[in-house]
Amino acid sequence: MKIGWTRLGVVIVVLAVGAAGWYWYGQRNGSGEVKYRLGKVERGPIQAVVVASGTLNAVTTVQVGSQISGQVKEIFADFNTPVKQDQIIARIDPATFELSVSRARADLDAANSAVAVARSALAAQQAELGRVRVQLADALRDLERKQSLVAKNYLSPAELDRARTLYDATREQQKAVEAQIRVNLAQVESAQAAVKQRQALLQQAQVDLGRTVIRAPVDGTVILRNIDAGQTVAASLQAPVLFTIAKDLRDMQVEAAIDEADVGRLRVGQAASFTVDAFPRRNFSGEIRQVRKSPQTVQNVVSYVVVISAANPDLSLLPGMTANVRVVVDSRDSVLKVANAALRFRPAGAAETRPAAQAAPVQQAGGAAAQQFRQRLLEDLKPDASQKAKLESILDDVRQKMAQVRDLAKEADRRKQLERIRAESRARIADILNPEQKAVYERLLGELGGRASAAATGRLWVPGDTGQPKAVEVRTGLSDGSSTELMSGPLQEGDSVILGVLDRTGEKKAGGPPGPRLF
Repeated sequence: MKIGWTRLGVVIVVLAVGAAGWYWYGQRNGSGEVKYRLGKVERGPIQAVVVASGTLNAVTTVQVGSQISGQVKEIFADFNTPVKQDQIIARIDPATFELSVSRARADLDAANSAVAVARSALAAQQAELGRVRVQLADALRDLERKQSLVAKNYLSPAELDRARTLYDATREQQKAVEAQIRVNLAQVESAQAAVKQRQALLQQAQVDLGRTVIRAPVDGTVILRNIDAGQTVAASLQAPVLFTIAKDLRDMQVEAAIDEADVGRLRVGQAASFTVDAFPRRNFSGEIRQVRKSPQTVQNVVSYVVVISAANPDLSLLPGMTANVRVVVDSRDSVLKVANAALRFRPAGAAETRPAAQAAPVQQAGGAAAQQFRQRLLEDLKPDASQKAKLESILDDVRQKMAQVRDLAKEADRRKQLERIRAESRARIADILNPEQKAVYERLLGELGGRASAAATGRLWVPGDTGQPKAVEVRTGLSDGSSTELMSGPLQEGDSVILGVLDRTGEKKAGGPPGPRLF
């Protein structure tokens, strides 16, 4: 059994050696040399562009609905119909609501009659009160007269008692009539309240009758009609949408979804351009109006809606079109640049670690860029002594944090930490500035944002004297997707760099595992 395992191990080793030899042979031509595909370091313009897609919409879009249910009797507007505010665009059959108005008006008349009856009863009780008061006065006079006659023994005390009883009874009758008058007053008030209720019901019925006429709430163009004549509209918890009106199609906007990695480089007021599939050779221009702070997450990808103005004087743009947006966040007129394929190339067996001797110049270049940014801040913001001290402290703290980030192994982790540090430093600097300085600071960030966010380190491979590739460390800047700016490094215009490997037939071939993409 032990011998069998030994033979199996020998077979595996032989196969591995054979595969490695075949791979080595595949990268060489007949003379045994590896052929590389070369490119040149060029000088020219480059732009950092944020590219996204979005949807064209009118700046103001109003959905016209119905608050009542009924059958659509007439339609006065169709697709693309220009309408004015308060113009009648549809009518719902008003028969049911006219009957409701008539019923409410009859109820109001009945309530008014009830008020008249209550007031008549009140008047009758008030007349009764007058009659009782006359009787009470007569009983009082009779009582006083009999009291004087009894005192002179001209009249029997029994007659006095009957006079007193009549007076007391009449007084209580007066109290009863007064109480009945208060009841009648309350009935009058109740009847008047009923009148107000009937008036409110009549007004509600009239409002519902008025709602059978659908009017345009704004000036604009009908871009959607969801109903036809004879269709029944059912308004329950949510009003059904009958029409959609775009307020002004001459002034539109693009709502573009910008990835979270790019949204930090956009500012309100930045120029933007876009194209639509309907007019592929025509460029439309606009500017960023708003960066909405409401995130949208789709399949773990976070994006933010950026609103871009879109002038449409000839009405060629239509709502719903897909716009391909380009926002130039930074540009250079004449810089050294190299193809991105050169930054991705790695020869077979090349180590991913950076030589210490070449790392130092790149770090020195980064320090020079930071020193230039510091000097630009001091010149443009013109801080006072207190602000200058706080600004120096913040920048020193940022420099120390960024030095620690360079030790992270993964490029993705370094990018995330750098973005977080930049965001924190921008917030801290903004806190110590006055409103005028904040405006200058925002402009400065807009000018330098592309360079600050794009700056990174990279490795290029150039043909060596011995035929073997030689690594060259560089500091990269802006990228337009196909080429990348070289901010520092030993390469000059016209120098050759390796883009890939050619096989024996001269076709392109990958040269080992690709390195991490910087852009």
